Amino acid sequence: MESYGIWSIVPPLLSIALSLYYRNIIFSLTVGALSGALILTGFNPFLAIVNLIEQHVFVQVSSSSNTQVLIVILAIGGFIRLLSLSGGARAFSTAVTRFISSAVRAQLAAWAAGLSIFFTDSGNALIVGPLFKPVFTQLKICREKLAFIIDTTAAPVTILVPFATWGVYIMGLIESSYSDIGLTENPFTVLLSIWPYQFYALLALSSIPMILSTGKDFGPMARAQSRYNKAVAAGTLDDDEQQSSTEDNTSNTDSGISTVILPFAIMLGTMVAVLAYFALTEGIQGEHVRSGIFISYIFASMACAYLMRKRQQVPYSQSLTHYISGAEKLLFNCLILILAWSLGSVCKDLQTGAYLASLIGDSVAPQYFPVIVFFLGASMSFATGSSYGTFAILMVIVVPVAHSLGAPLHLTIAAILSGGLFGDHTSPISDTTVLASMGSGCPHIDHVSTQFSYAMVAGFMTVLAFIIAASYESSMVILIVLGLQYLAIYSLMKFFGHDSTGKIQIE
Repeated sequence: MESYGIWSIVPPLLSIALSLYYRNIIFSLTVGALSGALILTGFNPFLAIVNLIEQHVFVQVSSSSNTQVLIVILAIGGFIRLLSLSGGARAFSTAVTRFISSAVRAQLAAWAAGLSIFFTDSGNALIVGPLFKPVFTQLKICREKLAFIIDTTAAPVTILVPFATWGVYIMGLIESSYSDIGLTENPFTVLLSIWPYQFYALLALSSIPMILSTGKDFGPMARAQSRYNKAVAAGTLDDDEQQSSTEDNTSNTDSGISTVILPFAIMLGTMVAVLAYFALTEGIQGEHVRSGIFISYIFASMACAYLMRKRQQVPYSQSLTHYISGAEKLLFNCLILILAWSLGSVCKDLQTGAYLASLIGDSVAPQYFPVIVFFLGASMSFATGSSYGTFAILMVIVVPVAHSLGAPLHLTIAAILSGGLFGDHTSPISDTTVLASMGSGCPHIDHVSTQFSYAMVAGFMTVLAFIIAASYESSMVILIVLGLQYLAIYSLMKFFGHDSTGKIQIE
């Protein structure tokens, strides 16, 4: 096969550079893939376009596994839309608030509600935020703290669920990347294997109860709470926006807890039944996982439609319209996947991974390669505000390099996910960061500045976790680092913390 040398790294580098500069992942991936096609066709523009479409885009879309991934993603989008309109997700979050009697309980309840909305990161902010704003106002907890809790549970919890949108999306990227390097490992198995190594998601989620257990805040968050307390004492706090912003989110709040329990029970029951059948017969393959997810979401959507007809008199035809509109909202994600697959196919023909591996050579110990990947992913995601785009670009570039270097693949993939998630969490232009500000009624710049110091604790611990895992690759690493993170948070609060609002009681 022809060697393209330094030209082979032009497409991925161009995609990264354009994504950082323009912050448009569709444009960046398209230009990157097209540049690769130009190189493959001797810089003939006409042949490059034809080659890109026929040999890469069409081939990737026509792949049965890739088509299945796209269909599953659309099915999930439809279900999310129906569940939101039925009021089921909001009913479940409301139930969590039943035993709130103090500021600490309110914050823990917001955290628990954020964990419960695991099927959509954006819906998390739009559901939990308006629900808890009046509670936080009554308990005199600043909006910045609510924004932090919402943002820290949104993407981190969603990325840990294999059958949520993020999980299906990531499995599609893993399967394509593995195929390019000749590996046939089941992407579902890979995703389960890397679960204990998704260090940032696990550390970020656990940081909230750790912080709350101290009864203190530090840094910008402590100053924000202090300003809030002074405004309350002086009677200068304007909470009209907090109270009025709930008006657009009160529809169908009386739907009842069964509106969410029944669809999810049907979903999980169906998924378990399908996977158990194949586990006992021919063994679980990638298509079985995808079909199980698809069937379970279809049945769960049918349950939502039934409940909406029974309780809200919504006809099935209208539910179908809502379902289709929900699926349409994830077409953007599908387009990113198609372009990422195409870029990966182009890079495979250019032998990009092999060339990068030859450049790195012995300069980096293979076991420490994931640490570098984490920093690269964090930088890209912070600058672009897109973890999805970061996953798409890095998965097709880094996995072949890791394979050539002999670096641990599971740790490398986990580093891509952790780096992208950390950058997305701290980026001021991330959609989840913006939605957290909107959902909590918090000025955006205040949310970004107060959250950053807390996120940095989990980020630092994530780097430490990957360093430890380089020498001791075990699922037990996360337990060690969780203990170290608690000690770090306890120490920060002891020396730099200020009392929060934990002793204020609800009247």
